[in-house]
Amino acid sequence: MKKLLIALLCSAAAVCGATAAVAGENYPAQPIKLIVPFPPGGPTDALARRLGEKLAQPLGQTVIVENKAGAGGNIGSEFVANAKPDGYTILFGTSGPLAINISLYKKLGYDPRRSFEPIVRIGHLPNILVVNPQVPASNLKELIAYGKANPDKLSFASSGNGASSHLAGVLFNEMAGTHVLHIPYRGTGPALNDLIGGQVSMAFTDILTALPHVKSGGLRAIGLASADRSAALPDLPTLSEQGLSGYDVSVFFGIVAPKGTPPAVVEKLNAAFNQAMADPSIRETLAHQGIVRADDTTPQGLATFINSEVDKWQAVIKGADISLD
Repeated sequence: MKKLLIALLCSAAAVCGATAAVAGENYPAQPIKLIVPFPPGGPTDALARRLGEKLAQPLGQTVIVENKAGAGGNIGSEFVANAKPDGYTILFGTSGPLAINISLYKKLGYDPRRSFEPIVRIGHLPNILVVNPQVPASNLKELIAYGKANPDKLSFASSGNGASSHLAGVLFNEMAGTHVLHIPYRGTGPALNDLIGGQVSMAFTDILTALPHVKSGGLRAIGLASADRSAALPDLPTLSEQGLSGYDVSVFFGIVAPKGTPPAVVEKLNAAFNQAMADPSIRETLAHQGIVRADDTTPQGLATFINSEVDKWQAVIKGADISLD
């Protein structure tokens, strides 16, 4: 009986392996849905649609971008996590649903580390620390010194509680030893309007949004909130260079599929995305949006990165006792 059981198990494993191989060989045999967990019209949606167009050639199938917005990206992400793991429903994820929300929401219908098969990391959009020109500081050292000498005078705007622009300020206070007051807004637009108007002192926002205001003199750039400098402002040092060693609050973009998607399918999708990202027009789109392409675009590279980001933001959120439930 023992030998028979072992034989049956081996036979079942062989059948499963053969089925997965066949699935990989025949994939894709129908259009693929690329779920964007945010409303249409934003930078994430725009990038997803550009990539979707370029994926048609290497995959030989149409890629349909579908928006399923709500709850900070959780609705669309949970939809993909519960989808059939056949490679026909995949997620265009960002820092929120793939790293931050697991620590912000007590009841989340998925786990970014266990509910998905990583496919490829696209890149990241650097954030920048900007201040109203009336703030008497032109670099990080002066800003921290002013903040410590005047603990009630500085405030930072964010696009909302739990947003990356909020957590960037929390991490800044923790690392700089300051107590800059958080003022949440409903979106980046209102936050920057009040920053330019002088109602708040500073903000962390993406470089693409801030750049026109920095160039016009409406805002003063203090430093890049990312690991590396940006080609958009090559002379602007990072906050890490200026003393906040290791400070990095960039929004990353990654593609994942439901857990259990066959390895051969993941491999095909990874190859197709890498081919699409090598296209000159996509490279131009990434550069125009200020997005820095990832160095490691392997599935394992994305898995490792998600794990590190989850750990980083879990510590920040827990330390500041932030919750959206």
